[in-house]
Amino acid sequence: MKNKNRPLTYYRTMEEIRAYQKVPAHEKLMWLEQANIFLYRAMSKKAKRIREKFRKGEI
Repeated sequence: MKNKNRPLTYYRTMEEIRAYQKVPAHEKLMWLEQANIFLYRAMSKKAKRIREKFRKGEI
């Protein structure tokens, strides 16, 4: 059973960090764009409305 009071943690080894540093910025940006497209398509209509208001500075 997970402890609900425990924060989410995320660990990477120094070896993994160094390997990521070697990835060209263009590849990192392409990955980020693809992740953004995927998440947008998976969002509910309500979440999309909220996101758009946030982008416009309305909230």
